[in-house]
Amino acid sequence: MRGGGRPDATMSWLINPGVPIPPETTEIHGIDDAKATAEGADPKAALDEIAGRLAQALLYGMPVVAFNLAYDWTVLTRELERHGLPSMADRLPGLSAPALVDSHVIDKQVDKYVRGTGRRKLQPTCERYGVVLEDWHTAEADALAALLIAEAQFERYPQLAAMGPQQLFAAQKAWRAEQQAGLQRWFRTEATAEQGGDRNKVIDGSWPLVPAPRDGGES
Repeated sequence: MRGGGRPDATMSWLINPGVPIPPETTEIHGIDDAKATAEGADPKAALDEIAGRLAQALLYGMPVVAFNLAYDWTVLTRELERHGLPSMADRLPGLSAPALVDSHVIDKQVDKYVRGTGRRKLQPTCERYGVVLEDWHTAEADALAALLIAEAQFERYPQLAAMGPQQLFAAQKAWRAEQQAGLQRWFRTEATAEQGGDRNKVIDGSWPLVPAPRDGGES
């Protein structure tokens, strides 16, 4: 958390997923089944607390920042639903355009021609905005990186700072739809088989919440 005249604060949760953690995932973040079982919080209680804190911040007008926010927002929504907890929409009554900031969507809008495979990922994006972190592969580092990228974007592009929360929400929604439509078009018309080319490829451009797939269909 940052802003409001208060010192920066970090909050993190280790949640016991209740399912085995793949070894290749453990190699990245260092959390194995034993650690998750011994130290991980109950999913329902942790999810309720996380959603509650996010809702409180948004209701106070504080922006919530993430890199590729549609992924995080959708996973959170699905998990709240799975555990029978109130949704984010339920926790934000009357707030149809919360102050959500997606530094990934913004980057693809303000800097459309980035060359090189993988250059839109988090670490290369940090490099392009002059963001330096000493630690990676933790949730805290990823969250801080997303925030610092967003701060750099708002400093570099005055048109972003000129937008109010509702205008920025609507803009990101439109940008995401346009970006995903372009990606879908590329997969259908230009991508090779090795690149996953598929004439029937469907990529959902919804933001911030991606609808659940229909009966095994592709979202």
